[in-house]
Amino acid sequence: METFDSYVLFALIALPLAGAALLIGVPSNKVGLIRWLATLVSAVILALSLYTFALYDHEAGGFQFERAWVWLELTGWPLGGQGIVLDLAIDGLSALMVLLTGIVMFTGVLVSWNVSERSKDFFILYFVLLAGVFGVFVSLDIFFLFFFYELAVLPMYLLIAVWGSSSDFGTFQRTKEYSAMKLMMYLVAGSVLIWIAIIAIFVQADMGTFGLRALQEGGEFSPTFQRIFFPFLMVGFGILAGLWPFHTWSPDGHVAAPTSVSMVHAGVLMKLGAYGIIRLGIGLMPEGAQEWMPVLVTLGAVNVIYGALSAMGQRDLKYVVGYSSVSHMGYVLMGIATLHELGLSGAMLQMFSHGIMTALFFVLIGAIYDRTHTRDIGVLEGMSKRMGTIGILFAVAGLTSLGLPGLSGFVAELLVFLGLFQTYPILGVLGVVGAAITAIYILRLIAKVFFGKLGEQWRDQTDISRIEGLSAGILVAFLLLMGLFPFPFVRVIGSSVDALLALVAGV
Repeated sequence: METFDSYVLFALIALPLAGAALLIGVPSNKVGLIRWLATLVSAVILALSLYTFALYDHEAGGFQFERAWVWLELTGWPLGGQGIVLDLAIDGLSALMVLLTGIVMFTGVLVSWNVSERSKDFFILYFVLLAGVFGVFVSLDIFFLFFFYELAVLPMYLLIAVWGSSSDFGTFQRTKEYSAMKLMMYLVAGSVLIWIAIIAIFVQADMGTFGLRALQEGGEFSPTFQRIFFPFLMVGFGILAGLWPFHTWSPDGHVAAPTSVSMVHAGVLMKLGAYGIIRLGIGLMPEGAQEWMPVLVTLGAVNVIYGALSAMGQRDLKYVVGYSSVSHMGYVLMGIATLHELGLSGAMLQMFSHGIMTALFFVLIGAIYDRTHTRDIGVLEGMSKRMGTIGILFAVAGLTSLGLPGLSGFVAELLVFLGLFQTYPILGVLGVVGAAITAIYILRLIAKVFFGKLGEQWRDQTDISRIEGLSAGILVAFLLLMGLFPFPFVRVIGSSVDALLALVAGV
Protein backbone atom coordinates (compact mmCIF):
# COMPACT_ATOMS: atom_id res chain seq x y z
CA MET A 1 0.00 0.00 0.00
CA GLU A 2 2.89 2.37 0.74
CA THR A 3 4.19 1.82 -2.79
CA PHE A 4 0.75 2.60 -4.21
CA ASP A 5 0.48 5.75 -2.10
CA SER A 6 3.83 7.01 -3.35
CA TYR A 7 2.64 6.79 -6.96
CA VAL A 8 -0.96 7.94 -6.57
CA LEU A 9 -0.19 11.62 -7.26
CA PHE A 10 1.81 10.72 -10.33
CA ALA A 11 -1.19 8.67 -11.47
CA LEU A 12 -3.44 11.74 -11.15
CA ILE A 13 -1.27 13.49 -13.75
CA ALA A 14 -0.46 10.46 -15.90
CA LEU A 15 -3.96 9.01 -16.22
CA PRO A 16 -5.49 12.02 -18.04
CA LEU A 17 -2.50 12.07 -20.39
CA ALA A 18 -2.77 8.30 -20.90
CA GLY A 19 -6.48 8.72 -21.57
CA ALA A 20 -5.71 11.37 -24.18
CA ALA A 21 -3.14 9.07 -25.78
CA LEU A 22 -5.63 6.18 -25.88
CA LEU A 23 -8.24 8.40 -27.51
CA ILE A 24 -5.79 9.33 -30.25
CA GLY A 25 -5.84 5.69 -31.35
CA VAL A 26 -9.64 5.41 -31.40
CA PRO A 27 -11.34 6.08 -34.76
CA SER A 28 -13.30 9.35 -34.69
CA ASN A 29 -16.51 7.63 -35.82
CA LYS A 30 -16.56 5.39 -32.70
CA VAL A 31 -18.37 8.05 -30.68
CA GLY A 32 -19.84 5.62 -28.16
CA LEU A 33 -16.44 4.06 -27.43
CA ILE A 34 -14.87 7.51 -27.06
CA ARG A 35 -17.50 8.56 -24.52
CA TRP A 36 -17.25 5.36 -22.46
CA LEU A 37 -13.45 5.44 -22.46
CA ALA A 38 -13.45 9.09 -21.30
CA THR A 39 -16.00 8.26 -18.60
CA LEU A 40 -13.98 5.27 -17.36
CA VAL A 41 -10.73 7.24 -17.15
CA SER A 42 -12.41 10.15 -15.34
CA ALA A 43 -14.15 7.74 -12.92
CA VAL A 44 -10.81 6.20 -11.95
CA ILE A 45 -9.34 9.67 -11.45
CA LEU A 46 -12.30 10.66 -9.26
CA ALA A 47 -11.74 7.52 -7.17
CA LEU A 48 -8.05 8.41 -6.74
CA SER A 49 -8.86 11.99 -5.74
CA LEU A 50 -11.35 10.72 -3.15
CA TYR A 51 -8.72 8.26 -1.93
CA THR A 52 -6.03 10.90 -1.41
CA PHE A 53 -8.43 13.24 0.40
CA ALA A 54 -9.87 10.52 2.64
CA LEU A 55 -6.46 9.11 3.58
CA TYR A 56 -4.71 12.41 4.18
CA ASP A 57 -3.61 12.32 7.83
CA HIS A 58 -4.67 15.71 9.17
CA GLU A 59 -3.18 14.98 12.60
CA ALA A 60 0.30 14.41 11.15
CA GLY A 61 -0.13 17.34 8.76
CA GLY A 62 2.62 18.40 6.39
CA PHE A 63 3.18 16.98 2.92
CA GLN A 64 2.14 13.39 2.25
CA PHE A 65 2.00 10.87 -0.64
CA GLU A 66 5.49 12.05 -1.60
CA ARG A 67 7.45 10.97 -4.66
CA ALA A 68 10.24 12.76 -6.53
CA TRP A 69 12.24 12.28 -9.73
CA VAL A 70 15.20 14.43 -10.73
CA TRP A 71 14.62 15.84 -14.20
CA LEU A 72 17.63 18.16 -14.58
CA GLU A 73 20.62 18.38 -12.27
CA LEU A 74 22.17 21.81 -11.78
CA THR A 75 25.76 21.91 -10.54
CA GLY A 76 28.08 24.73 -9.60
CA TRP A 77 26.18 26.08 -6.57
CA PRO A 78 27.91 26.22 -3.18
CA LEU A 79 25.31 24.02 -1.49
CA GLY A 80 24.91 21.64 -4.42
CA GLY A 81 21.81 22.48 -6.38
CA GLN A 82 18.96 19.98 -6.54
CA GLY A 83 18.11 21.25 -9.99
CA ILE A 84 14.64 20.75 -11.44
CA VAL A 85 12.78 17.90 -9.76
CA LEU A 86 9.34 16.44 -10.40
CA ASP A 87 8.57 16.62 -6.68
CA LEU A 88 5.01 15.51 -5.97
CA ALA A 89 3.22 15.76 -2.61
CA ILE A 90 0.06 17.23 -1.11
CA ASP A 91 -0.81 18.99 2.10
CA GLY A 92 -4.29 19.80 3.40
CA LEU A 93 -4.72 22.74 1.04
CA SER A 94 -3.87 20.82 -2.12
CA ALA A 95 -5.75 17.70 -0.95
CA LEU A 96 -8.99 19.71 -0.99
CA MET A 97 -8.20 21.10 -4.44
CA VAL A 98 -7.37 17.63 -5.80
CA LEU A 99 -10.77 16.42 -4.59
CA LEU A 100 -12.48 19.41 -6.24
CA THR A 101 -10.70 18.73 -9.54
CA GLY A 102 -11.66 15.06 -9.55
CA ILE A 103 -15.33 15.86 -8.93
CA VAL A 104 -15.56 18.56 -11.59
CA MET A 105 -13.63 16.48 -14.13
CA PHE A 106 -15.92 13.45 -13.81
CA THR A 107 -19.17 15.42 -13.85
CA GLY A 108 -17.88 17.45 -16.79
CA VAL A 109 -17.23 14.27 -18.77
CA LEU A 110 -20.78 13.10 -18.08
CA VAL A 111 -22.38 16.26 -19.47
CA SER A 112 -19.98 16.16 -22.44
CA TRP A 113 -21.76 13.10 -23.81
CA ASN A 114 -23.83 15.57 -25.83
CA VAL A 115 -20.72 16.84 -27.65
CA SER A 116 -21.32 15.48 -31.16
CA GLU A 117 -18.84 17.47 -33.22
CA ARG A 118 -15.27 16.09 -33.08
CA SER A 119 -15.87 14.55 -29.65
CA LYS A 120 -12.56 12.69 -29.80
CA ASP A 121 -10.55 15.90 -30.17
CA PHE A 122 -12.66 17.54 -27.46
CA PHE A 123 -11.90 14.87 -24.86
CA ILE A 124 -8.20 14.80 -25.75
CA LEU A 125 -7.85 18.53 -25.06
CA TYR A 126 -10.09 18.24 -21.98
CA PHE A 127 -7.85 15.55 -20.48
CA VAL A 128 -4.65 17.45 -21.24
CA LEU A 129 -6.12 20.51 -19.52
CA LEU A 130 -7.05 18.51 -16.40
CA ALA A 131 -3.62 16.84 -16.28
CA GLY A 132 -2.18 20.33 -16.00
CA VAL A 133 -4.59 21.27 -13.21
CA PHE A 134 -3.68 18.20 -11.16
CA GLY A 135 0.00 18.92 -11.79
CA VAL A 136 -0.27 22.42 -10.32
CA PHE A 137 -1.93 21.19 -7.14
CA VAL A 138 0.55 18.37 -6.45
CA SER A 139 3.86 19.96 -7.57
CA LEU A 140 6.38 21.21 -5.01
CA ASP A 141 8.91 22.31 -7.61
CA ILE A 142 7.97 25.78 -8.80
CA PHE A 143 9.38 25.14 -12.30
CA PHE A 144 7.05 22.19 -12.78
CA LEU A 145 4.23 24.05 -11.06
CA PHE A 146 4.55 26.75 -13.72
CA PHE A 147 4.85 24.14 -16.48
CA PHE A 148 1.61 22.46 -15.43
CA TYR A 149 -0.02 25.87 -14.97
CA GLU A 150 0.64 26.64 -18.63
CA LEU A 151 -0.49 23.16 -19.65
CA ALA A 152 -3.81 23.83 -17.92
CA VAL A 153 -4.32 27.21 -19.60
CA LEU A 154 -3.35 26.62 -23.24
CA PRO A 155 -6.04 24.05 -24.28
CA MET A 156 -8.73 26.52 -23.22
CA TYR A 157 -8.27 28.52 -26.42
CA LEU A 158 -9.18 25.63 -28.72
CA LEU A 159 -11.90 24.27 -26.44
CA ILE A 160 -13.67 27.64 -26.56
CA ALA A 161 -12.86 28.70 -30.12
CA VAL A 162 -13.88 25.36 -31.68
CA TRP A 163 -16.63 24.00 -29.44
CA GLY A 164 -17.89 27.21 -27.84
CA SER A 165 -20.81 29.43 -28.79
CA SER A 166 -21.16 33.12 -29.63
CA SER A 167 -23.46 35.58 -27.83
CA ASP A 168 -25.77 38.04 -29.57
CA PHE A 169 -28.09 40.28 -27.55
CA GLY A 170 -28.98 43.11 -29.91
CA THR A 171 -25.99 45.44 -30.13
CA PHE A 172 -24.10 43.27 -27.61
CA GLN A 173 -22.12 40.68 -29.56
CA ARG A 174 -19.29 38.39 -28.50
CA THR A 175 -18.01 35.72 -30.86
CA LYS A 176 -16.46 32.59 -29.42
CA GLU A 177 -13.18 33.39 -31.22
CA TYR A 178 -13.10 36.83 -29.59
CA SER A 179 -13.73 35.36 -26.13
CA ALA A 180 -11.10 32.65 -26.58
CA MET A 181 -8.47 35.13 -27.75
CA LYS A 182 -9.28 37.58 -24.95
CA LEU A 183 -8.95 34.82 -22.37
CA MET A 184 -5.65 33.67 -23.81
CA MET A 185 -4.12 37.16 -23.99
CA TYR A 186 -5.00 37.96 -20.38
CA LEU A 187 -3.77 34.64 -19.01
CA VAL A 188 -0.54 34.71 -20.98
CA ALA A 189 0.11 38.24 -19.70
CA GLY A 190 -0.35 36.92 -16.17
CA SER A 191 1.98 34.01 -16.92
CA VAL A 192 4.72 36.44 -17.97
CA LEU A 193 4.53 38.14 -14.57
CA ILE A 194 4.63 34.78 -12.77
CA TRP A 195 7.63 33.61 -14.78
CA ILE A 196 9.54 36.83 -14.05
CA ALA A 197 8.94 36.30 -10.34
CA ILE A 198 10.01 32.63 -10.48
CA ILE A 199 13.27 33.46 -12.26
CA ALA A 200 13.92 36.29 -9.78
CA ILE A 201 13.35 33.88 -6.87
CA PHE A 202 15.73 31.33 -8.38
CA VAL A 203 18.47 33.88 -9.00
CA GLN A 204 18.06 35.62 -5.64
CA ALA A 205 18.13 32.36 -3.67
CA ASP A 206 21.30 31.24 -5.48
CA MET A 207 20.71 27.64 -4.37
CA GLY A 208 20.45 25.89 -7.72
CA THR A 209 16.95 24.61 -7.02
CA PHE A 210 13.34 25.35 -7.80
CA GLY A 211 12.18 23.22 -4.86
CA LEU A 212 9.51 25.01 -2.86
CA ARG A 213 10.49 23.56 0.52
CA ALA A 214 14.19 24.16 -0.02
CA LEU A 215 13.51 27.78 -0.99
CA GLN A 216 11.31 28.29 2.07
CA GLU A 217 13.97 26.90 4.39
CA GLY A 218 17.14 28.29 2.85
CA GLY A 219 16.16 31.10 0.53
CA GLU A 220 17.16 34.49 1.91
CA PHE A 221 14.81 36.98 0.33
CA SER A 222 15.28 40.52 1.61
CA PRO A 223 12.27 42.64 2.60
CA THR A 224 12.93 44.89 -0.41
CA PHE A 225 13.01 41.90 -2.78
CA GLN A 226 9.74 40.60 -1.37
CA ARG A 227 8.02 43.98 -1.62
CA ILE A 228 9.07 44.30 -5.26
CA PHE A 229 8.26 40.80 -6.51
CA PHE A 230 5.25 39.77 -4.44
CA PRO A 231 2.97 41.96 -6.65
CA PHE A 232 4.21 40.02 -9.70
CA LEU A 233 2.80 36.84 -8.17
CA MET A 234 -0.28 38.55 -6.74
CA VAL A 235 -1.29 40.09 -10.07
CA GLY A 236 -0.02 37.24 -12.26
CA PHE A 237 -1.99 34.59 -10.40
CA GLY A 238 -4.72 37.09 -9.57
CA ILE A 239 -5.61 37.49 -13.24
CA LEU A 240 -6.62 33.83 -13.38
CA ALA A 241 -8.49 34.25 -10.07
CA GLY A 242 -10.59 37.03 -11.61
CA LEU A 243 -8.92 39.85 -9.68
CA TRP A 244 -10.44 43.26 -10.49
CA PRO A 245 -9.66 45.12 -12.77
CA PHE A 246 -8.11 42.20 -14.70
CA HIS A 247 -11.29 40.13 -14.60
CA THR A 248 -13.00 41.02 -17.88
CA TRP A 249 -11.75 37.92 -19.71
CA SER A 250 -13.57 35.66 -17.27
CA PRO A 251 -17.31 36.33 -17.91
CA ASP A 252 -16.72 36.31 -21.67
CA GLY A 253 -14.84 33.03 -21.35
CA HIS A 254 -17.60 31.49 -19.23
CA VAL A 255 -20.28 32.42 -21.73
CA ALA A 256 -18.48 31.27 -24.87
CA ALA A 257 -17.23 27.94 -23.48
CA PRO A 258 -19.16 24.66 -23.87
CA THR A 259 -20.81 23.40 -20.68
CA SER A 260 -18.08 21.12 -19.34
CA VAL A 261 -15.36 23.67 -20.14
CA SER A 262 -17.36 26.37 -18.30
CA MET A 263 -17.51 23.95 -15.36
CA VAL A 264 -13.73 23.50 -15.38
CA HIS A 265 -13.11 27.17 -16.09
CA ALA A 266 -15.12 28.50 -13.14
CA GLY A 267 -14.94 25.44 -10.93
CA VAL A 268 -11.21 24.70 -11.09
CA LEU A 269 -9.10 27.01 -13.27
CA MET A 270 -9.92 30.18 -11.33
CA LYS A 271 -8.82 28.32 -8.19
CA LEU A 272 -5.35 27.86 -9.67
CA GLY A 273 -4.87 31.61 -9.40
CA ALA A 274 -5.86 31.83 -5.73
CA TYR A 275 -3.85 28.70 -4.95
CA GLY A 276 -0.77 30.21 -6.60
CA ILE A 277 -1.04 33.34 -4.44
CA ILE A 278 -1.18 31.15 -1.33
CA ARG A 279 1.45 28.58 -2.26
CA LEU A 280 4.07 30.77 -3.95
CA GLY A 281 3.20 34.30 -2.85
CA ILE A 282 2.62 33.80 0.88
CA GLY A 283 4.75 30.64 1.09
CA LEU A 284 7.91 32.22 -0.32
CA MET A 285 7.40 35.93 0.40
CA PRO A 286 5.57 36.25 3.73
CA GLU A 287 6.93 39.71 4.43
CA GLY A 288 5.94 40.93 0.99
CA ALA A 289 2.51 39.42 1.61
CA GLN A 290 2.10 41.45 4.80
CA GLU A 291 2.97 44.61 2.89
CA TRP A 292 0.57 44.02 0.01
CA MET A 293 -2.41 42.32 1.66
CA PRO A 294 -4.23 45.63 2.31
CA VAL A 295 -4.21 46.15 -1.46
CA LEU A 296 -5.42 42.61 -2.13
CA VAL A 297 -8.26 42.81 0.39
CA THR A 298 -9.39 46.14 -1.10
CA LEU A 299 -9.39 44.76 -4.64
CA GLY A 300 -11.21 41.68 -3.34
CA ALA A 301 -13.91 43.89 -1.85
CA VAL A 302 -14.30 45.61 -5.23
CA ASN A 303 -14.64 42.14 -6.77
CA VAL A 304 -17.46 41.28 -4.39
CA ILE A 305 -19.54 44.44 -4.91
CA TYR A 306 -18.78 45.02 -8.59
CA GLY A 307 -19.34 41.38 -9.54
CA ALA A 308 -22.66 41.22 -7.67
CA LEU A 309 -23.97 44.46 -9.19
CA SER A 310 -22.86 43.38 -12.67
CA ALA A 311 -24.55 40.00 -12.28
CA MET A 312 -27.77 41.77 -11.37
CA GLY A 313 -27.85 43.59 -14.70
CA GLN A 314 -27.23 40.64 -17.05
CA ARG A 315 -29.73 39.07 -19.48
CA ASP A 316 -27.71 35.95 -20.34
CA LEU A 317 -27.88 33.17 -17.74
CA LYS A 318 -24.21 32.38 -18.26
CA TYR A 319 -23.19 36.00 -17.81
CA VAL A 320 -25.05 36.06 -14.49
CA VAL A 321 -22.99 33.11 -13.27
CA GLY A 322 -19.84 34.58 -14.85
CA TYR A 323 -20.08 37.86 -12.94
CA SER A 324 -21.27 35.97 -9.87
CA SER A 325 -18.00 34.03 -10.04
CA VAL A 326 -16.06 37.29 -10.07
CA SER A 327 -17.97 38.30 -6.94
CA HIS A 328 -17.48 34.99 -5.13
CA MET A 329 -13.78 34.86 -5.98
CA GLY A 330 -13.62 38.24 -4.26
CA TYR A 331 -14.47 36.46 -1.00
CA VAL A 332 -11.62 34.03 -1.66
CA LEU A 333 -9.16 36.89 -2.20
CA MET A 334 -10.41 38.75 0.88
CA GLY A 335 -10.08 35.61 2.98
CA ILE A 336 -6.51 35.09 1.78
CA ALA A 337 -5.66 38.72 2.49
CA THR A 338 -6.71 38.47 6.15
CA LEU A 339 -3.67 36.27 6.88
CA HIS A 340 -5.88 34.96 9.68
CA GLU A 341 -6.64 31.32 10.46
CA LEU A 342 -10.40 31.77 10.08
CA GLY A 343 -10.18 33.92 6.96
CA LEU A 344 -7.70 31.67 5.16
CA SER A 345 -9.66 28.53 6.09
CA GLY A 346 -12.81 30.22 4.80
CA ALA A 347 -11.04 31.12 1.56
CA MET A 348 -10.10 27.47 0.97
CA LEU A 349 -13.61 26.27 1.74
CA GLN A 350 -15.02 28.97 -0.53
CA MET A 351 -12.77 27.75 -3.34
CA PHE A 352 -14.23 24.26 -2.97
CA SER A 353 -17.81 25.42 -2.47
CA HIS A 354 -17.73 27.86 -5.36
CA GLY A 355 -16.14 25.26 -7.63
CA ILE A 356 -18.91 22.73 -7.00
CA MET A 357 -21.67 25.36 -7.05
CA THR A 358 -20.69 26.94 -10.37
CA ALA A 359 -20.21 23.51 -11.94
CA LEU A 360 -23.81 22.74 -10.93
CA PHE A 361 -25.03 26.06 -12.33
CA PHE A 362 -23.42 25.37 -15.69
CA VAL A 363 -24.78 21.80 -15.87
CA LEU A 364 -28.29 23.20 -15.44
CA ILE A 365 -27.84 26.18 -17.75
CA GLY A 366 -26.45 23.82 -20.38
CA ALA A 367 -29.51 21.59 -19.98
CA ILE A 368 -31.83 24.57 -20.39
CA TYR A 369 -29.97 25.81 -23.46
CA ASP A 370 -29.92 22.36 -25.11
CA ARG A 371 -33.72 22.28 -24.88
CA THR A 372 -34.70 25.91 -25.50
CA HIS A 373 -31.69 27.13 -27.55
CA THR A 374 -31.64 30.37 -25.58
CA ARG A 375 -30.19 31.70 -22.34
CA ASP A 376 -32.10 34.99 -22.48
CA ILE A 377 -33.64 35.67 -19.06
CA GLY A 378 -36.15 38.01 -20.70
CA VAL A 379 -37.59 35.12 -22.72
CA LEU A 380 -37.43 32.24 -20.24
CA GLU A 381 -40.36 32.14 -17.82
CA GLY A 382 -42.34 29.54 -15.89
CA MET A 383 -39.83 26.81 -16.77
CA SER A 384 -40.48 24.82 -13.57
CA LYS A 385 -43.79 23.66 -15.06
CA ARG A 386 -41.84 21.62 -17.62
CA MET A 387 -38.41 21.44 -15.95
CA GLY A 388 -39.28 20.85 -12.32
CA THR A 389 -36.13 18.91 -11.41
CA ILE A 390 -33.93 21.48 -13.11
CA GLY A 391 -35.74 24.20 -11.16
CA ILE A 392 -35.15 22.43 -7.82
CA LEU A 393 -31.47 21.85 -8.55
CA PHE A 394 -31.05 25.44 -9.76
CA ALA A 395 -32.58 26.64 -6.49
CA VAL A 396 -30.07 24.53 -4.53
CA ALA A 397 -27.18 26.12 -6.45
CA GLY A 398 -28.69 29.59 -5.99
CA LEU A 399 -29.24 29.14 -2.27
CA THR A 400 -25.65 27.94 -1.93
CA SER A 401 -24.53 31.09 -3.73
CA LEU A 402 -26.39 33.37 -1.31
CA GLY A 403 -25.11 31.47 1.72
CA LEU A 404 -28.12 29.58 3.07
CA PRO A 405 -27.28 27.65 6.28
CA GLY A 406 -27.01 23.92 5.64
CA LEU A 407 -25.24 24.42 2.32
CA SER A 408 -21.51 24.79 1.72
CA GLY A 409 -21.61 28.50 0.86
CA PHE A 410 -22.73 29.43 4.36
CA VAL A 411 -19.82 27.70 6.10
CA ALA A 412 -17.24 29.19 3.74
CA GLU A 413 -18.53 32.76 3.82
CA LEU A 414 -19.03 32.68 7.59
CA LEU A 415 -15.36 31.88 8.18
CA VAL A 416 -14.28 34.54 5.69
CA PHE A 417 -16.45 37.14 7.46
CA LEU A 418 -15.14 36.13 10.90
CA GLY A 419 -11.57 36.55 9.67
CA LEU A 420 -12.39 39.88 8.01
CA PHE A 421 -14.05 41.41 11.07
CA GLN A 422 -10.92 40.63 13.08
CA THR A 423 -8.55 42.18 10.55
CA TYR A 424 -10.38 44.56 8.17
CA PRO A 425 -13.79 45.22 9.79
CA ILE A 426 -14.85 48.01 7.40
CA LEU A 427 -14.21 45.84 4.37
CA GLY A 428 -15.96 43.02 6.19
CA VAL A 429 -19.10 45.17 6.13
CA LEU A 430 -18.73 45.51 2.35
CA GLY A 431 -18.49 41.73 2.13
CA VAL A 432 -21.81 41.39 3.94
CA VAL A 433 -23.36 43.98 1.62
CA GLY A 434 -22.15 41.90 -1.33
CA ALA A 435 -23.85 38.84 0.15
CA ALA A 436 -27.10 40.80 0.41
CA ILE A 437 -26.88 41.88 -3.23
CA THR A 438 -26.21 38.25 -4.18
CA ALA A 439 -29.42 37.20 -2.44
CA ILE A 440 -31.36 39.82 -4.41
CA TYR A 441 -30.20 38.84 -7.90
CA ILE A 442 -30.29 35.09 -7.23
CA LEU A 443 -33.88 35.14 -5.91
CA ARG A 444 -34.97 37.45 -8.74
CA LEU A 445 -33.38 35.13 -11.27
CA ILE A 446 -35.07 32.00 -9.87
CA ALA A 447 -38.44 33.78 -9.74
CA LYS A 448 -38.16 35.09 -13.29
CA VAL A 449 -36.93 31.93 -15.03
CA PHE A 450 -38.77 29.18 -13.17
CA PHE A 451 -42.00 30.77 -11.95
CA GLY A 452 -44.79 32.77 -13.54
CA LYS A 453 -46.80 31.92 -16.65
CA LEU A 454 -45.29 29.32 -18.95
CA GLY A 455 -44.77 30.63 -22.48
CA GLU A 456 -46.48 28.76 -25.32
CA GLN A 457 -43.15 28.04 -26.99
CA TRP A 458 -41.94 26.06 -23.94
CA ARG A 459 -44.90 23.70 -23.51
CA ASP A 460 -43.13 20.77 -25.23
CA GLN A 461 -39.91 21.00 -23.22
CA THR A 462 -38.50 18.02 -21.29
CA ASP A 463 -36.87 17.82 -17.89
CA ILE A 464 -33.30 16.85 -17.06
CA SER A 465 -31.89 13.65 -18.58
CA ARG A 466 -30.51 10.77 -16.56
CA ILE A 467 -26.88 11.50 -17.29
CA GLU A 468 -27.32 15.23 -16.59
CA GLY A 469 -29.20 14.29 -13.41
CA LEU A 470 -26.35 12.01 -12.30
CA SER A 471 -23.82 14.79 -12.82
CA ALA A 472 -25.96 17.35 -10.98
CA GLY A 473 -26.77 14.87 -8.19
CA ILE A 474 -23.07 14.27 -7.45
CA LEU A 475 -22.46 18.02 -7.23
CA VAL A 476 -25.48 18.60 -4.95
CA ALA A 477 -24.29 15.80 -2.67
CA PHE A 478 -20.99 17.57 -2.04
CA LEU A 479 -22.69 20.94 -1.47
CA LEU A 480 -24.81 19.28 1.22
CA LEU A 481 -21.91 17.27 2.63
CA MET A 482 -19.78 20.34 3.28
CA GLY A 483 -22.76 22.36 4.45
CA LEU A 484 -23.95 19.78 6.99
CA PHE A 485 -20.62 18.21 7.96
CA PRO A 486 -17.93 20.89 7.47
CA PHE A 487 -15.50 19.70 10.13
CA PRO A 488 -13.83 16.92 8.09
CA PHE A 489 -12.97 19.54 5.48
CA VAL A 490 -11.84 22.06 8.08
CA ARG A 491 -9.62 19.49 9.81
CA VAL A 492 -7.87 18.53 6.59
CA ILE A 493 -6.90 22.10 5.74
CA GLY A 494 -6.34 23.21 9.37
CA SER A 495 -2.77 22.00 9.92
CA SER A 496 -1.63 23.38 6.55
CA VAL A 497 -3.22 26.77 7.27
CA ASP A 498 -1.42 26.85 10.63
CA ALA A 499 1.91 26.00 9.01
CA LEU A 500 1.46 28.72 6.39
CA LEU A 501 0.55 31.37 8.97
CA ALA A 502 3.55 30.30 11.07
CA LEU A 503 5.75 31.46 8.19
CA VAL A 504 4.07 34.84 8.27
CA ALA A 505 4.23 35.08 12.04
CA GLY A 506 7.94 34.25 11.96
CA VAL A 507 8.79 37.29 9.84
